[in-house]
Amino acid sequence: MKENQPEDFKRELGLLDGTMLVVGSMIGSGIFIVSADIARQVGSAGWLTLIWLISGVITMIAAVSYGELSAMFPKAGGQYVYLKEAYNKLIAFLYGWSFFAVIQTGTIAAVGVGFSKFAAYLIPSLSDENIVFELSSFQLNAAQIVSILTIVLLTYVNSRGVKNSKTLQTVLTVIKILSLFGLITFGFLLAAKADVWNANWSDAWNTRSYSSEIGSWLPISGTALLTGISAAMVGSLFSSDAWNGVTFIAGEIKNPKRNVGLSLFLGTFIVTVIYVLTNLMYLAVIPLDEIATAKSDRVAVVASQYTFGDMGTIIIAVMIMISTFACNNGLIMAGARVYYTMAKDGLFFKKAANLNAASVPEWALWIQCIWASLLCLTGKYGDLLDFVIIIVLIFYILTIYGIFILRKKMPDVERPYKAFGYPFLPMLYIVIASAVCISLLLTKFSTCGWGVLIMLTGIPIYYFTKPKE
Repeated sequence: MKENQPEDFKRELGLLDGTMLVVGSMIGSGIFIVSADIARQVGSAGWLTLIWLISGVITMIAAVSYGELSAMFPKAGGQYVYLKEAYNKLIAFLYGWSFFAVIQTGTIAAVGVGFSKFAAYLIPSLSDENIVFELSSFQLNAAQIVSILTIVLLTYVNSRGVKNSKTLQTVLTVIKILSLFGLITFGFLLAAKADVWNANWSDAWNTRSYSSEIGSWLPISGTALLTGISAAMVGSLFSSDAWNGVTFIAGEIKNPKRNVGLSLFLGTFIVTVIYVLTNLMYLAVIPLDEIATAKSDRVAVVASQYTFGDMGTIIIAVMIMISTFACNNGLIMAGARVYYTMAKDGLFFKKAANLNAASVPEWALWIQCIWASLLCLTGKYGDLLDFVIIIVLIFYILTIYGIFILRKKMPDVERPYKAFGYPFLPMLYIVIASAVCISLLLTKFSTCGWGVLIMLTGIPIYYFTKPKE
């Protein structure tokens, strides 16, 4: 080890920083566009609101359950560490493998593309229609270049030390929260119409599915309704994901036994409130048919146009650019800490276990940057998001069940914080998340099946690469 190389992280992040990381990582572009797809799947104001509320509540249950684990193991690596302690290195490796191959890097790529899509609103030449390089069947467009440049820039900022990235995260997230509350408040004050609200809620629980082929609504019930609800929840669960990023950087949090769990609760609570209020604003401003048929699913653009007129498009584009930029900063910061911890266990590239002079895992940051950038080039980020949710849910289920295992396995270990509502609430999460997984496998096997396959390919990789003991 080099003499000037730090051996451990610096604890420089407080409760506010942790909470802003949770909020900033959760709120990307989903809340601005996902409601259109949910409306098409279930076709009613009541179900649209309920799906966002259910997603928020089960996310909060998971977050407060994680509080027990984060207090028991207040070090870098988060979920990877919890899985290793509750199960074994194989399960932990499968999580780390999936995390690097798809979960974190695929989400970073998709969020980068979300940034570039709205940047193209302001500068049309940055759109994906502007092909800047072509070789045989491969095409490189301006939006992909913008996406990659944002990922490279944020990786560089993070490589210079956690102080820079935490300041950027906190400032951008505060702007993001204030902007969203501004959109909600002005939407209700300037654009809400009683007739629109009443019409949207007049038949609040009548479930329908919008068929783009015939341009009209079709009634749904039974199996079709379950299919619609599970398909709709993919978007809302994705929009509520990445809350666990703060557990990955627990090694840099001051008083982690208290602040990590509290950051998880405060962050997920704030985001759930924002998401539900945003959707109530949509329903007060936009007829449900327009929510379902919003161009490119950009519901927030429609709401902003109703509220601010022609300036609405520019306002919302800037908001989403700030939102996605802050989201990716949090994802990039947190992700590298998982690879660092895996490398310490001999389950990832050795260089990922090194910290630079600024006490951050610079090599891990750059390898993450390279793979996420390559995923931007594939153009498959939409598919990545579709099938990654099932892997995310599987590992959340395993991690929360790990609380039950660790209560028996390590009964005497200090637990500064215990899972709220144990055993009822953690088990409720496991049941709901398992039901969503089963429904997704039954209804979206073509995409979710690939997600499970990617995860399972980690088994031979683990046995081939693990160090001999």
